[in-house]
Amino acid sequence: MSKGLVDHHIRDIELADKGKLRVEWAERTMPVVRMIRERFEKERPLEGQRLSACLHVTTETANLVVTLKAGGADVALCASNPLSTQDDVAAHLVRDHDIKVFSIKGEDHDVYYDHIRAALAYRPTITMDDGADLVGSLHMIALDRLDDLAGPVSEWVAGLSKDEGAELLATLLGSTEETTTGVIRLRAMAQDGVLQFPVIAVNDSLTKHLFDNRYGTGQSTLDGILRATNILLAGARVVVAGYGWCGRGVATRARGAGARVIVTEVEPLKALEAVMDGFEVMPMAEAATVGDVFVTVTGDTSVISEEHFRLMKDGAIVANSGHFNVEIDLEKLAAIADGPPRTVRDFVEEYVVNGRRIFVLGEGRLINLAAAEGHPAAVMDMSFANQALAAEYLVQKAGELEIAVHRTPAVIDQEIARLKLETMEIGIDRLTEEQRRYLSSWDLGT
Repeated sequence: MSKGLVDHHIRDIELADKGKLRVEWAERTMPVVRMIRERFEKERPLEGQRLSACLHVTTETANLVVTLKAGGADVALCASNPLSTQDDVAAHLVRDHDIKVFSIKGEDHDVYYDHIRAALAYRPTITMDDGADLVGSLHMIALDRLDDLAGPVSEWVAGLSKDEGAELLATLLGSTEETTTGVIRLRAMAQDGVLQFPVIAVNDSLTKHLFDNRYGTGQSTLDGILRATNILLAGARVVVAGYGWCGRGVATRARGAGARVIVTEVEPLKALEAVMDGFEVMPMAEAATVGDVFVTVTGDTSVISEEHFRLMKDGAIVANSGHFNVEIDLEKLAAIADGPPRTVRDFVEEYVVNGRRIFVLGEGRLINLAAAEGHPAAVMDMSFANQALAAEYLVQKAGELEIAVHRTPAVIDQEIARLKLETMEIGIDRLTEEQRRYLSSWDLGT
C-alpha cells in the first residue's frame, strides 16, 4: 500500500507510467466505450453505486472501469485469472484514476481469493464478473463455505463475515457476466435455487459472443501460442477441442495461417457444422495420435486427459483458451510423467511421458492472456460497451428484475451495433413505412 493512494494490492506502483501509455493506446480503438464514457460523464447514471469487478486486468478493462467511474460508480477491481493481470495497468488505475485494484500477475490460489474478498469488502451494490468467481465467492461467504476455496484470510484483507455476506446478497441490485463458463455456472446456481439476485449474461449478447468469442479469441489464442513457442503453423495439425463461437474463431484463424485443422466435439450439430465448414472432425482419442498443437475451448473439465497424453507424439503442444485451467488434466499429466516438468521457455513447461515430450503452455490457463495481451481492443470495445450499459440497466431496473440469468436486452445490442458502425463511418439502409407494414402483416399478398 502506498501513502496517499486508494486501497490496493498490486505489484509495483512505479509501473504506472508504462501502463498509462498502453491504456491510451487501447483507447484509440475503443470508440464505442469512449462515446459511452462521454455520456456517462454528463448523466452520471451510476451515481452512488459501489461496483466490484472481477475481470482480466488489462488495458481494455482499464478503459471500461474508468468509464464506470465516469458514470459515478465507486469501483474496486480484482483479477479473474491469476496469469492475466498486466501489472503496469493495475498501477496506472490506482495512481491516476483512484481505482481500488487487487491484482498481481502470477498470484497464487490463496492470494487470488484474498483479492476477491478484498473487492467484496466494499459491499458492492453491483458486481461484474468474468467466470462467476466473484458471485460464487459471495454466495460461499454467505453459506460460510469460502474456506473450501482458499486458505486463511491474509491480515491485510478486511473480508466479510457470513452475516455480512448474507446481508450483501439480499441488497445487491445484480451482476453482469462476461464469459460462457460464468454463464454456465450461474445458470446452474439459478437452477439449484442458490442464486440470490438477477444477473445479466453479457456473454449472450450478440455484439459480444459473435465478435469477441469468434474474432477476439480466434486471433488472440494464436497470438499467445506463437509468442510462447515461435512455431510455424503452416502445415501443422492443429486440434481444436470445441466448436462453439470460440472454437470457430480459433479453427478459422488457424486454417488462415496454413494449419491443417481438426475439430473434436461432443454435440452432433456442432460437429456437423464443423464438417460443413470444411474441417476434419474426429474423437479426441483419434486426434491425439496425429495432432501437433492442441487448443481447448469448451468450458468443461478434463477435455484432454491421461488417455490422450499417452497417445500424443513427441513434441506435442497443449494450450487452453477456455476460461479455467481444468480443461487440461495437468494432475494426471504430472502423475504419469517420467519426472517433474521443466520450464524451457517463458510460459512453456516440458513434461516427458515414456520418453515423449509434451509441452504445456501457460500452466493450462488462458494462453491468450498468459502469454499475450488478450483480445484486440477493437473487439473488446463492443464487449465492454455491453458491460457498461448492462450496469446502467441494472440501476434503471432496480427491484424489478426477476432473480434469474437474463439476456442482455436487444435494445442494448442494437445500440452498440449502431454506435460501432457509426464509429466505422459505415451507413446502412432503413425500412420504409411500406416495408415495415409488409413485414408486420399476414394478409398482404406476394
